[in-house]
Amino acid sequence: MNPALSFVIPALNEEDSIEQLHSEILDVCEKNNLEFEIVFVDDGSRDSTWPKIQQLCRDHDSTRAIRFRQNFGKAAALRAGAAETKNPLIVTMDADLQDDPAEVPNLLEKLNEGFDVVSGWKQVRNDPLGKTLPSKVFNKLVSWLTGVKLQDHNCGFKVYRREVFDEVKLYGEMHRFVPVLAAARGFRIAQVAVNHRARQFGVSKYGLTRLPKGFLDLLTVSFLTGFNHRPQHVLGFAGLISFSLGFLGVAWMSIYWVLRMTMFEDWEPVHRRPILLYSFGGVLLGAQLLCMGFLAELIVAKNADTQIPYSITERED
Repeated sequence: MNPALSFVIPALNEEDSIEQLHSEILDVCEKNNLEFEIVFVDDGSRDSTWPKIQQLCRDHDSTRAIRFRQNFGKAAALRAGAAETKNPLIVTMDADLQDDPAEVPNLLEKLNEGFDVVSGWKQVRNDPLGKTLPSKVFNKLVSWLTGVKLQDHNCGFKVYRREVFDEVKLYGEMHRFVPVLAAARGFRIAQVAVNHRARQFGVSKYGLTRLPKGFLDLLTVSFLTGFNHRPQHVLGFAGLISFSLGFLGVAWMSIYWVLRMTMFEDWEPVHRRPILLYSFGGVLLGAQLLCMGFLAELIVAKNADTQIPYSITERED
C-alpha cells in the first residue's frame, strides 16, 4: 500500500490548463486508490489562474493553494508548496499538462524499491530542437560534474520522500538540482521514463537565457555538494598553492638580488624580472583566497541560509 501523496504544482499563467490537470490527477488517484492532497502555488500569475484555483479549492476538500505576491520562481514555489503539505510523499509536476499524471503509479513503484527520489525521464520529448538539444548537453554536463547519473535533470515531474524537502532548502534556480543536492546528503536517487506530452496551451516559460544561468547554478551546486561544510578546503587549498608559489618566487628573487650584488653584477636588475611581479601577485592572491575561505567558513557556521525566499499574499483552503 502506498503512503499518502501530496501534489505540489507551481503555476504561472496557466489558466487554460489548470482545471484539466486537476481533473486528471483526481482520476488517477481514484483509479489507483491513492490518498492524496493537491497544493497549487500561484507564482504571481497575471491571468485568471488564481480565480480558477480558488474555485477548485472550494469544490474539493483535497485541494489547497497559496499565492505569491509576485513571481519568485519555481524553486521558491516548490519550497513554499512543500512546506504546506502534510503527507509523507511529495509529487512535483508542472501545470502546463506536459507531465502526464497517469505516470504517478510508475514513479511510486520505483520509489518503493527503496529510493528517496525518483525523477521522471522525458525519453521522448515533444519540444522543439531549440529546447531539447541544449537540454541534452546540460544534462550530460550535470551528470559528469556531479556524479548523479540522470538522463533528465530538468524534468520537474518527480516524487520525493518528504525528508528530502525537510533537508534540502531551495532558492534561486536550484529546483533543477534537487536530486544532486539530495544525493550529496546520502539520499538514494533513481529515474523512470515517463510520457511527455506536447504543450496544448500558452508558451514555454523557458528560453535561451536560462542556459548561462543554468551553467552558473551548476558551478554553484558542484561547489556546494563538494565543499558545502568545508569551503576552506577548496578556497584555502587554492590559496595555499598560490601563496606558496609566490613565496618561493619572492625567496628566489631575494637570493638573486644577493648574488647580483655580491658576485654577478652583470645580471639583470631584480626590478626588471617579470617573475618578481608574478611572485608578489601570487602572494596577494593566496592571501585573499585564504581570507575568503575563512569568511565562507563563518557564513556556514552562522547558517545563513535561513531567509525565506518568497512572500505569500493569500491562501485558499
